[in-house]
Amino acid sequence: MASPAAEGDAVSAGFAELERQQQLLASCTRLYKQLEEHFASLERGLAARSDSLRHKRRAAEARASAAMDSLRRREASIDGSVSRALDHLDDLASASSVPSDAAAAAEGVAESLRAMCARMDSAGFFGFVVARRKEVDALRAEMPPALKCCVDPAKFVMDAVADVFPVDRREAKNPTDLAWACVLILEAAVPALADPDPEIGAARPLVPRAARERARGMAREWKEAAERKGGVEWTKPPDAHAFLQHVATFAVAEREDRGIYRRIVVSFSWRRQMPRLALTLGLEEDMADIIEELIAKGQQLDAVNFAYEAGLQEKFPPVPLLKSYLADSKKTSCTVSDNSSTSSGQSGSNANKKEQSVLRAVIKCIEDRKLEAEFPLEDLQRQLEELEKAKTEKKKATSSASSGGSSGPATKRIRASNGGPMPPAKAGRLTNNACVSSTPAATTFVRSPSHTSYAMASPYPYDRPVGHGLYCNQSPPAIREPYVYPAKEVTNFAPGLPYSSPPISYPHAYGGYNNGMGAYNNGMAPAFHQAYYRAAGTVWFGRGKLTPTQTRLAR
Repeated sequence: MASPAAEGDAVSAGFAELERQQQLLASCTRLYKQLEEHFASLERGLAARSDSLRHKRRAAEARASAAMDSLRRREASIDGSVSRALDHLDDLASASSVPSDAAAAAEGVAESLRAMCARMDSAGFFGFVVARRKEVDALRAEMPPALKCCVDPAKFVMDAVADVFPVDRREAKNPTDLAWACVLILEAAVPALADPDPEIGAARPLVPRAARERARGMAREWKEAAERKGGVEWTKPPDAHAFLQHVATFAVAEREDRGIYRRIVVSFSWRRQMPRLALTLGLEEDMADIIEELIAKGQQLDAVNFAYEAGLQEKFPPVPLLKSYLADSKKTSCTVSDNSSTSSGQSGSNANKKEQSVLRAVIKCIEDRKLEAEFPLEDLQRQLEELEKAKTEKKKATSSASSGGSSGPATKRIRASNGGPMPPAKAGRLTNNACVSSTPAATTFVRSPSHTSYAMASPYPYDRPVGHGLYCNQSPPAIREPYVYPAKEVTNFAPGLPYSSPPISYPHAYGGYNNGMGAYNNGMAPAFHQAYYRAAGTVWFGRGKLTPTQTRLAR
């Protein structure tokens, strides 16, 4: 029979085993739940992917069906388009029989453009467009019908822009940027090259095979030149715009170049024509990703324009995007204002202008998209008026401050109050003479014991102004009072003894010192003039342009 201790140990071991089995069961249950959740997540992911693939398949089928319908419609319209093109050529031939002097006598932009297109004068056409940049609206309206007068519009347009696009071949060292003219002409060529069938139109540009191959070569040449400059992102905006418009106008977009097209579109998304060009170049499948990229970069206003052009305004609601754009712009302007508080006022003015431009752009977007009901304009217009008012007040304050100040510069040296000559600019640096500073400190003056009155003893009258070359031939005011020496200059004076020898020699033209005249035969110049020549010597030494006389005087 087992002892009680053995039975207790067996019971304890059984309970321990049960506890271990219980922990194992709980661990298996937890793992099963984790696996169940994992497989449920996989099922949800597969379902979402299946739905996405199903949606893409339906969209692809719809596009394929539309493309097939378009191809069948184009095939059926070939005969009609050819007939219309031949009729158009007959009209051009009959129009060419008009005397040339009639075209020369024609006046106005439209007549001049038609005359040059009828003559196929591509160089004159381009020069005419460049010379009338201020008439862009008239050119944009009149060029499409004028280009239809060309026998070969595609060749005519490429010849017109050949000197500037794809690379600038002009011989001028710093030629004027004329990419804007290329864009204008290429845009006008789209309706001119469109199919005469109104149901097809610009979807099938009538570009001959030779012209299309030439357009592809021009596009390749532009890409190579852009890569040599560091990439398409580093090109000028008008040049990149001209490239995309060239590809769209002549329908030479390549599937392998869609990455380049997208990079250009995102880099220059602020240009008005970019959303339309993105769709024309086959980026409709990438429009959602492009919009998200623009939002991430803080370009919500451009994202709104792309969303409307692609019909994705429901997926990307415009009002929240515009409010986010205004909030980000306000944060940026506040940061600039904080930084400009310790710098010049130009930064604050630039921040004010930027905030005004942001408000105007948002207001225009709301008006163009008819969003006044969802985003009222009253608050934005009030903010714009306040900014304009603050700008006007700041201009008035600046103009009043500039006009109300002193007429001369703040650092201008003034003459001494006793009517003496204006001291030199560098003489104030000397510390051993108190009489040379432009704002002299209080100094005790005593009269020389041997000179009772300079006005009586000297044959040289002080009432006559004395000019000197160093003052630009402008004489200082006459000294009405007798000249007195500072105390520092006469502390060692002993009556009955001659003055000490002069420390330096002074030119004869400067007052005639040591010339035998009464009260001037001691050879000692006033303290002011001594300090002046010491200062002048310092200046000459610093400039390194010393004549022998200047060197002797400075020593």
